[in-house]
Amino acid sequence: MRRTPLVAAAVAIALVGGCTPSHPISLPDLPTPAPATLPSGSPAPTAPAGPTDGSSTPIADPIYPQYGNPGLDVLRYGLDLTWAPATKTLTGVADVKLRAVKDLAEVRLDFSSAYRLGGVTVDGAARTAKVSGSKLVVDAPLKAGAAATVVVRYTGTPDTVPMPSHRADVEELGLTITSEGGLWTMQEPFGAFTWYPVNDQPSDKALYDIAITVPAGWSGIASGTPKGQQGNTFRYASSVPVASYLTTLVVGKYRKETATGPHGIPLTYWYRPGVDEDVLPALRKGSAHLAWLEERFGPYPFDTAGVVLVASTSGMETQQMITMGASRSDRIDGDLLHEYAHQWFGDAVTTSNWRDLWLNEGWAMYVQYLYMNERDGISMSSWERQIRLVDTDLRERAGPPGKPDPGRFAESNVYICPALMLHQIHKKIGDQRFFALARDWVQQHRNTAQDRAAFIAFVNKHTGEDFTTLINTWLDSPTTPKIS
Repeated sequence: MRRTPLVAAAVAIALVGGCTPSHPISLPDLPTPAPATLPSGSPAPTAPAGPTDGSSTPIADPIYPQYGNPGLDVLRYGLDLTWAPATKTLTGVADVKLRAVKDLAEVRLDFSSAYRLGGVTVDGAARTAKVSGSKLVVDAPLKAGAAATVVVRYTGTPDTVPMPSHRADVEELGLTITSEGGLWTMQEPFGAFTWYPVNDQPSDKALYDIAITVPAGWSGIASGTPKGQQGNTFRYASSVPVASYLTTLVVGKYRKETATGPHGIPLTYWYRPGVDEDVLPALRKGSAHLAWLEERFGPYPFDTAGVVLVASTSGMETQQMITMGASRSDRIDGDLLHEYAHQWFGDAVTTSNWRDLWLNEGWAMYVQYLYMNERDGISMSSWERQIRLVDTDLRERAGPPGKPDPGRFAESNVYICPALMLHQIHKKIGDQRFFALARDWVQQHRNTAQDRAAFIAFVNKHTGEDFTTLINTWLDSPTTPKIS
């Protein structure tokens, strides 16, 4: 995803909320599916299924080809950042380790023209570089397969970019300066380039080391595993690959609360004193949320988890540290479950292109519906009758989920319509086989980027049945498919 569509989701939830409660979906004791999951209560797996060195197979995105560079593969970003609220100045040193996928006449990364370059080196040698439009262009030819380390020094005032969507909760993308002089960011489908030079496309997942230095009394918060605080510098590291849109950076006067999740997962909640206290009870359900998800979808796929609250109307599944708007405390329980679900569906396994955003959002939305319907005692048959009406309206207004309009990014058709499609598979194969399929999809594809073709092939192989027509019809039909 990018953010949970609060307004559109609320419409759907209101519809199901008016139904007569019946028995929620039955979840029997599920067998441990082979080969990769562990019994409940065991530590999360330590040998990820995908590459662990940050290597990827980048592709040109079919929806937003102007972002990203399929000619190179970033392996690791080392970001050393300093924020000065008084002057609204971000100073950074980006150490970018990459390899050329093909012969390159120059190195091109996405980067904002809001910054002044203070020098660029390639493998320690100074190079000529410029920022043209939203591209950093470095005079550094590379042969296919060659590796290089590009170090970029920069300073400037962050600037956001428009969100290509008609969503009611639409906000500018990228690093946002708050009225108090702090920072926060949500950046799907692009916008990481507003705070560091990056291959800003979902297919190029990389490792990260992030250090952020802030004034005394302020906190620096980022995605990844917390690595401690030294003076006013906060450090984070991601030892498994992260897509650029799943990174986060938040600076402000925060207070931290810690907890422990299933089998010892460290949880961290960051909130603003005097602002966010009414949301804390929902945050403290993090351990229960993770336990509910692990029972159905296998071990939590990362070392740590947490939530940071920001001044947004939405929420984002940023990896290991969810970035959540605190303005909707009345609905935050289901929304947090949605963002935690994304740690499996979207973060551990990421869509390789924005045409297949449904692959992230359909799963997270369906998991959210399963949770809320079970919580509220609503039968799945009642839910389906009502949600089909929503599906029909969404296809008429926004089109089918498998053919998204570039100007209508992350609207509710890529959430609710594919959630209904997953429900058709669920009904056909039953609870045990469906949850085994979901768990194996994540465990066998952890730390990779996948697409529609890979998902269809997996479902067909896992079930021994041909779901190709069902999946394609539900993704591409301009009208709600009939139920056979």
